[in-house]
Amino acid sequence: MSIFKKLFKKSSDSESTQKKDDGRSKYMPEEKLPLDERFIHNFTTQGGRFLYSLDENEVHANFEDVLVEHDFFETNVLCHDSNLRNRFNGFNLKFSDVHDDCSFFLTTCEYIIADNGAILFSSNQLKEKKPADFPDTMIVLATASQIVESIGEGLRGIKHRSGSNIPTNITTLKNFEEPNKQEKKDLMNYGVPNKRVYLILLEDL
Repeated sequence: MSIFKKLFKKSSDSESTQKKDDGRSKYMPEEKLPLDERFIHNFTTQGGRFLYSLDENEVHANFEDVLVEHDFFETNVLCHDSNLRNRFNGFNLKFSDVHDDCSFFLTTCEYIIADNGAILFSSNQLKEKKPADFPDTMIVLATASQIVESIGEGLRGIKHRSGSNIPTNITTLKNFEEPNKQEKKDLMNYGVPNKRVYLILLEDL
């Protein structure tokens, strides 16, 4: 079932779920939400901006909304991905490989992590730069099939997909509050600055 359908269930479904929960023993293990719902909850709780898209037209509409919100038209945009440059070449943006003087970073990612709402990157997206070197605003393009339960599962996925050519600079990002705010960071996130992150997620399942 798509994320869209799950998020907008009829009230009768909610009522039946409530009745089911009422009948559960308090000693039974807590039921986990599906991966996509868990990711959305954890990502947005940490300040991430989640933009769901059913198709490519909605991807472009969501992207344009972000540009309008921050007046990013006719600005320099950091983007290393030629496919993304072609995908969004009609928005009057100046794509650049130079990190200086860019209004935002446009990128894909490796995986998105359900259990902590993080986004997993590697040198395929970041090259050998640190997150601190990137603009404060990031627009990340991902698909529903990239949602995995844990960082470990994401790392295994990278290894399986890459074979002996495993990318370097593997980093998680999960600080999505305004850039001047601070929060406790885990080991993989140590030293990673807060970023204003928009995740445009395309339904592909």
